[in-house]
Amino acid sequence: QVHLVESGGGLVQAGDSLRLSCAASGRTFSNLAMGWFRQAPGKEPKFVAALNWSGRSTYYADSVKGRFTISRDNAKNTVYLQMNKLKPDDTAVYYCTAGQRVYVSGHEPSDFGSWGQGTQVTVSS
Repeated sequence: QVHLVESGGGLVQAGDSLRLSCAASGRTFSNLAMGWFRQAPGKEPKFVAALNWSGRSTYYADSVKGRFTISRDNAKNTVYLQMNKLKPDDTAVYYCTAGQRVYVSGHEPSDFGSWGQGTQVTVSS
């Protein structure tokens, strides 16, 4: 089991940037793929981005491609989500998730094991 704690959310205006961080502890972080999901009110969690254990392979939802960047620092047991050119549609609770293998096996919530408590991102127009 991996314990995950997100930070960095907040209220910003459209066009602004935010960087989310996710600190991991417990099971060996560097052996796991990591991902970010987001959940808007009344909706199911949706895949945002993921990367494999080394960070060399990254995956993005079409809605964030070119604006968001996922990265990791295995020495710090931390994964990041840099969000640029934010839009009101990006408003959601963002969750950090740990995969169950070294590679990304899928983009569904069931493909990931541990989840953080979430951090709110609100983008005003």
